[in-house]
Amino acid sequence: MSIETDAAHTPGGLAVPAGNLRGPLAFAIACFLIWGLAYGLLDVLNKHFQDTLSISHADSAWLQIAYFGAYLLLSVPAGMLLNARGYKFGIVTGLMVAAVGALLFIPAASAGAFLPFVGSMFVLAAGLCILETSADTYVNVLGDPAKAPQRLNLAQSFNALGVFFGPLIGGAVFFSPTTTEALGGATRSIQIVYGLIALGVVLFALVVWRARLPETGLADHGGDESGAVAKPLSQQPHFVAGVITQALYIGAQVGIGAFFINLVTQNWQGLSSQTGAFMLSLAAIGYLVGRFAATALLLKIKPRALLTAYGVVNVILTLIVAAGIDKISPIALIAVFFFMSTMFATIFALGTTGLGAATKKASSLMVMAIGGGVLLPWPMGKISDLYGANVAFLLPAACFVVVAWYGWKGAGLGLKTEAN
Repeated sequence: MSIETDAAHTPGGLAVPAGNLRGPLAFAIACFLIWGLAYGLLDVLNKHFQDTLSISHADSAWLQIAYFGAYLLLSVPAGMLLNARGYKFGIVTGLMVAAVGALLFIPAASAGAFLPFVGSMFVLAAGLCILETSADTYVNVLGDPAKAPQRLNLAQSFNALGVFFGPLIGGAVFFSPTTTEALGGATRSIQIVYGLIALGVVLFALVVWRARLPETGLADHGGDESGAVAKPLSQQPHFVAGVITQALYIGAQVGIGAFFINLVTQNWQGLSSQTGAFMLSLAAIGYLVGRFAATALLLKIKPRALLTAYGVVNVILTLIVAAGIDKISPIALIAVFFFMSTMFATIFALGTTGLGAATKKASSLMVMAIGGGVLLPWPMGKISDLYGANVAFLLPAACFVVVAWYGWKGAGLGLKTEAN
């Protein structure tokens, strides 16, 4: 997909030519790479701390709870900040807070206990929450509303690229005795990785701060010229259903990532944790390819139809994973990532359709739904401890049923026309 967009408008009503939106869109899309990398490392750390700190599967899930709990608690304040200060301020603030969180991993590693890592992860995720609220919304409104699902899928493709590099880096550093020893031990390796992340994020924040990012208007995004919305968000059933579906989808995605390495090592004899981490990177490639494929498919297929089909396929695949078939279940789990690829962006775009001036607020609530990541990791971890990792994957299967329903029926609730 080309990143050509229709002209946007500044709050003062001045048109911004389509060509001039390429730079702002590129900056916003680059943000997706950053939080993709952070998330990709999160799932590797989960298994790493199980091994090095001797914690249970359920206890290791507190990393995911801290990460996505930050989204749950801070998305609405992030939306208020976005409304008050604009996209550029929101993006830069998110980057700087994320950098602070990454730096906190340095003293946390020195402490050698699990709780400081949980706290550091919360601060890191708080910054990413502000960043994602700003960047998701910016990409969504930066051009023709009809092309918002395509823009978001394109942007999320770069998120998937970051998710790919996360396990690759984590597997090469945290699960390689040779590399770990060369870096000065397990503690030093974590400090170096997150110190470099902090440095890179700060440098990018400085570049964004000096860039020109137009504050686009929202009058052409589903409202009238005054920006009015016919009904409050609580009375927009397609939006309410979208937030619930997004929360359940993210819960499934997070649970799948958190226990991916456990699943593949349990169902593939002789497979090491390092190889499992590299397989997670392979799954992330499928996620990345799926994003670009979805961007192309959306030129010919309606978003709702694609979401429904992908949801049904993932119900089938996760049931195969839950069956615990040697080698087959890990392969099915890798395939799940391809079909998850379009879900977040498509649910986000469908759920915020036709909301006009309420789009910023709706977007912050849709980002808050990312807090659904706290829903599945702990129960999946507990089920995994008691009955094995395979059985735990019945929970994501149930979530994908809801995703398929949203594409089929939920996204059209209360809408007079079905442009999507």
